[in-house]
Amino acid sequence: MTHIRNAQIPLKLHFTQLEGNYCKAFYFRRNFLKMSSTNTAKGTRDFSRNELAKRNYLFDVIKDSFTRFGFAPLETPAMENIETLTGKYGDEGDQLLFRILRSGDFLKDLEPEDLSHEQAKKIRSAIADKGLRYDLTIPFARFIAKNHAQLGLPYKRFQIQPVWRADRPARGRYREFYQCDADVAGTTSLLSDTEFILIVDDVFNRLKLPTSVYKLNNRKVLAGFAQTLQRADAMTDMTVAIDKLDKIGMEGVEKELAARGFNNEDIDKIKNFTAIEGNNNERLDQLQNLLAGNEMAVKGIAELREVLGYVNACTLQNTRVEVDFSLARGLNYYTGTIYEVQLDGVNMGSVASGGRYDNLTESFGVKDVPGVGLSFGAERLYDVMEQLDLFPATLGNNCQVLVLNLDEKHNAAYLNLSNQLRNSGIATELYVQKAKLGKQMKFAEKREIPYVLIAGETEFAAQQYQLKNLETGEQNGYSLSQIIEILNK
Repeated sequence: MTHIRNAQIPLKLHFTQLEGNYCKAFYFRRNFLKMSSTNTAKGTRDFSRNELAKRNYLFDVIKDSFTRFGFAPLETPAMENIETLTGKYGDEGDQLLFRILRSGDFLKDLEPEDLSHEQAKKIRSAIADKGLRYDLTIPFARFIAKNHAQLGLPYKRFQIQPVWRADRPARGRYREFYQCDADVAGTTSLLSDTEFILIVDDVFNRLKLPTSVYKLNNRKVLAGFAQTLQRADAMTDMTVAIDKLDKIGMEGVEKELAARGFNNEDIDKIKNFTAIEGNNNERLDQLQNLLAGNEMAVKGIAELREVLGYVNACTLQNTRVEVDFSLARGLNYYTGTIYEVQLDGVNMGSVASGGRYDNLTESFGVKDVPGVGLSFGAERLYDVMEQLDLFPATLGNNCQVLVLNLDEKHNAAYLNLSNQLRNSGIATELYVQKAKLGKQMKFAEKREIPYVLIAGETEFAAQQYQLKNLETGEQNGYSLSQIIEILNK
C-alpha cells in the first residue's frame, strides 16, 4: 500500500464516509505513534515453516498437473492500473477492489465540496489510480492483448499468485489468498473446456481428497432464459442474485431478485428453472423443451451436451460431473461454459471454479481472442486438507542434521563440517552460538531435526564425530564420510 508521510496528513480532515476501500479514514499524526498491533489484518494470515511446507506441497501437485497438460508459467504484477480492473467484475466486484492511493499531494486539485459522500465515486480517480489485482484472469487478458502476436495461439499458461478482495472475512473466505489458475487463449474448442475437468480429477485424486462434484452450466443458457422473461437487460442482476444461492438460500435470493425489479411471476420461473432435477441428460432434455424457441439457450444446451460427450469418453478417478442450472458465476465476463467444484461431505463451498470468456480481450482493444480457464482456491484446499489430515507427515522435516556448538573456539571447524555436509547434499543447520547441550537438543527436537552431530576436542582430534538419532536415541562415532553415507540413505 502507498506509504503516507506524517507531514502530509491534515490534522482535521477525515474521510470516514468516502466510498470504496482505498481510504477508510485519515488519522491524526499521534495515532501513528501508538504501538502497532501484532494481529494480522482481517482476512489475512501468517504461514510458518510447517504451514509453508504444506502449502508448497499443494502448489507443487497443482503445478505438476498443469505442466503435464501443456501449460507454461506466467507471473503478472500485484498491482494493475485501476482502469484495467474496473468494469470487468460487475458493480459488486468493483466495490471489492482494494484501491491504492496516488503518491504525493493527491488532494491538491480537489475542492472541499468534492469530499462529500455524494461525490465519492467521482473523486476515485483523483485519489487512486491503481489497485491490487482481484483475480488472475483480467491480468492474463491484459497480457494476451499486449503480447498475442508474439505468443502464438492457442496459448496455455498457469499462474499461482496472491489476489486481494475487500470481502467480509469468513470460514474459507480471505481478503488475501492464492489462486492457482490455468487458462487457454485463442481457441473456441470445447476440448479445452473439458480438459479442465480432467485436471481437477487428476489433482484431487493425487491429493487424496474426497470425491469432487464438478458442477456445469453455460452462460448462454442463462442469457436465453433471461430473454424468455423479457428481461434480457437484467441478466446480470439475475445471475448475481442466483450466484448467492449457496450463501443466502433461495429465500434470500428471492428477496434480492425482488429488490432488483423482478416480479413474482419472474421469480417463480427462476425458482423452477434452477430446481430442474434428474440425471444430466434428463435435465438437458427438460431445459430443451422449456427453452426450445430460444436460439441462445439452444446453443448453450448443445455446448453442454458436447462437453458431456467428451467427458464420457474418459475415465474419471475422483470426479463426477453434474449439470446444475442454479450455477451462475456472477462475474460479467463469462460467455459460455461455467463450472464450480465442491467436495462431497466437506462444508467449504467451491474449491475450484472457472469458465469460458470469449470477449474479454475486447476491453483491451483486441478482438477474436477467445479464452477459457480454471482457478483452484488454494486457501480453501489447504483448509480442507488440514481438516481431513491429508498432508504427508514428513513435509516439515527439511533439515536432516543439526551440528551442535560445544565450544566457540571450534566455530571455524563447525562451519567447515556443516559446509561439507551441505556440499554432499545433506540439509544441515549449524547452532551458531555456544549453549548447553540440553538446550541445543531441545532446539533440534522442536525443529523436528532427526539427527544431531556432536563434536568436541576429542572428536576433532580423532576425526570421529558422534551422530545421534533423536528418534531412537542411538548414538555412535563415525568418520565424516560414514556420516554422509548414513544421512544420504
